[in-house]
Amino acid sequence: MKSVFQSMQIIPVAELALLDDLITTRTLKKGELLVKENQVCNEIFFIKKGILRSYFFNHQENEITNCFAFENEFMASFSSFILQEAAQENIQALDYTELQVISRESLEKLYGTGIHWQEIGRKLTEMEYVTLQKRMISFQKLSGKERYEELYQNHQKYLQLIPLQYLASYLGVTPRHLSRIRKAIL
Repeated sequence: MKSVFQSMQIIPVAELALLDDLITTRTLKKGELLVKENQVCNEIFFIKKGILRSYFFNHQENEITNCFAFENEFMASFSSFILQEAAQENIQALDYTELQVISRESLEKLYGTGIHWQEIGRKLTEMEYVTLQKRMISFQKLSGKERYEELYQNHQKYLQLIPLQYLASYLGVTPRHLSRIRKAIL
């Protein structure tokens, strides 16, 4: 987490030391839930190792994967975290996962120490917004094959670890169609 903040070149190195007492670590086994639907999310997670997926059940009780997060990325039920409302999704480890965790309370303390931390918070929020907007646009502009190709380009080493039904749901295609897409690309 510190390396990501340092790479943003916003926070003086001395202020990064404030994180040392605020970050905790956590590990998850494959399949373990990190956030459960209807609970308030009070933490943000940084993935040191592993893969997380966010999913929910639609009105027909079908499981829909809406997000994956990989090593060196942040994950949370962001709307729950920000609004302090019940999460509408579950977050699950797809593999053994090592996390660095910062609580909402600790983040608020950092924001109170000065403008540098507030700017980090703003930048991370902007990055999450851009990611969400790109995902929404990709569903309207790109085919399932193009969405898979984009995911393959950016996260190829993880794709074999993601069960086919989760990947198909994320891409908005059937598992059968995803199999055809994969054969065409590989």
